[in-house]
Amino acid sequence: MPKIVFIGAGSLVFSRRLMMDILSFPALRESHFALVDVDETKLGYAKRVAERVIREGKFPATFEVATDRRTVLQDADYVVCMILHGGIDVISHDIDIPMKYGVSQCIGDTLGPGGVFRTLRTAPILVDLCHDMDELCPDALLLNYTNPMAMLCWSMYAASDVRLVGLCHSVQGTTMKLAEAAGVPYDECDYVVAGINHQAWVLQMRHKGLDLYPQILQACADGELRQKEPVRSEMCRHFGYFVTEGSGHNSEYVPWFRKRQDILDEFCPKGCTWNGDHGFIKVLYGDNRTDWKTRMEKIAGGAEPLDFKRSPEYGSYILNACETNVPFRFNGNVPNTGLITNLPEGCCVEVPCLADKAGITPCFIGDLPPHLAGINRTNVSVQELAVEAALTGDREAVFQAVALDPLTSAVCSLKEIRAMVDEMLEAEAQWLPQFGDA
Repeated sequence: MPKIVFIGAGSLVFSRRLMMDILSFPALRESHFALVDVDETKLGYAKRVAERVIREGKFPATFEVATDRRTVLQDADYVVCMILHGGIDVISHDIDIPMKYGVSQCIGDTLGPGGVFRTLRTAPILVDLCHDMDELCPDALLLNYTNPMAMLCWSMYAASDVRLVGLCHSVQGTTMKLAEAAGVPYDECDYVVAGINHQAWVLQMRHKGLDLYPQILQACADGELRQKEPVRSEMCRHFGYFVTEGSGHNSEYVPWFRKRQDILDEFCPKGCTWNGDHGFIKVLYGDNRTDWKTRMEKIAGGAEPLDFKRSPEYGSYILNACETNVPFRFNGNVPNTGLITNLPEGCCVEVPCLADKAGITPCFIGDLPPHLAGINRTNVSVQELAVEAALTGDREAVFQAVALDPLTSAVCSLKEIRAMVDEMLEAEAQWLPQFGDA
C-alpha cells in the first residue's frame, strides 16, 4: 500500500484528476493519500473531493489531510508537488511591470522576467520541502508539476539529495497534435523528443517505421497546423524540427515573435495555442478566481460528474511502473549527466526516461543538432543565473538572468532592464525574503 503525499492538493482540478488516474491501476487501488495545502478552505474542498472519488469509484483507498506537510511526510513513498506561491496579485507584477518597458509576455511562468521572478518566489519553498523529505522520507520519489519546471527542478537537485523528476504534458500534447496533422493514429506512432522543458525538439516521429516529417513540414507550411500553431510552424519551417509547448507560450522563449506589434499580429493571433495575447495568464487566473468557489462546489458536491477514464498525464503511469516493475517510457525533466552532450552539464534537460522498480532511468541522447542546442542554451543561461539568484539572494544574478533573456534583450537596453528588475524586486519584496530589504 504506497503512501502518496500531494503538496498543493487545493489545486482541485489537477489533484482530483491525478488521484483518479492513480486509483485506476490495480496495484495502486489501496493507496493511502496525504493531502496537503496551506489554505484551509481549499483543503476542505480537497477532502470532500477525495471522499467523493473513493466513494463513487468504490476504491479501497484511504486518505488524510494536513496543513503542515511535516506531519504526513514520514515514510512517504511518493510526493507530488503542484503548488502556486502567491496568486494573481503577484503574477500581475510579473506581467505588468515588464510591459512598462515593452516586454510583452503571454504566460510568463517559464522564462523571461515572469519566469525568473516566479523561480525566485518558489524555489526556496521547494528546497525546504526537499530538506524535509531528506529527513522524513529520504527514499521517496518526488514528482514535480510546478513551473518554472526547469529552474525549480534545477534548484531542488542542486540543493538536496531527493530523488526527483519533473513532469509536463507538452511532449504528449505536441506529439498527439503532430499525429493528427499527419493523419495517422497516435497509438501507432513512436517518437524521440529531447531538449529542455517547453523547448524540447521532436527529433524523430514515425508511423509504423515511416518518417512523418514530410507530412509535418507540409502541415507547417499551409495546413491547419499552421493556423493553430503559427509560432511553432514558423520555427519548424526555418529550423527543420517541431518544438514542444504551444505557440503563445513558445513566443516568449525566443527573440523573434513578441518585439513588434506587426509580428505579434501575424504569429500570435487569438485562437492560437495559449492565445498569444499579452497577459493571457491574468485572464486565465482571473476567470478561475471569479468562479472558483462555484466550480469547487460542483466538483465536491457531486453536480459535476467524475470521469474515471485515465488521462495521458504521466504521474500515475510512473507510480504503477515503480510498484509493479512493468517499465513505462516517458519524457522527464532530470539533471544533465552527459545525457545531451552539447548542453551544459548539470542543467535540467527533458529526455526520454524509463520508470520501473529501480526508479527513474534517463536515456542518453548525445548531441542535439547544433542550431537546436544553440536555441536551448539561450534559455539555459537564464535558468542557471535564476537558480543562483533564488538560492543565494544575489540581486546582481537576478539582473543578469533577465538581461540574458532572449525576449527581454530583444526589446530593452541594459539600463532599462536594470530599472525593471529593481522595480520588480521592490514590488514583490514580501514574497522574496532571501533578498532582505529589496
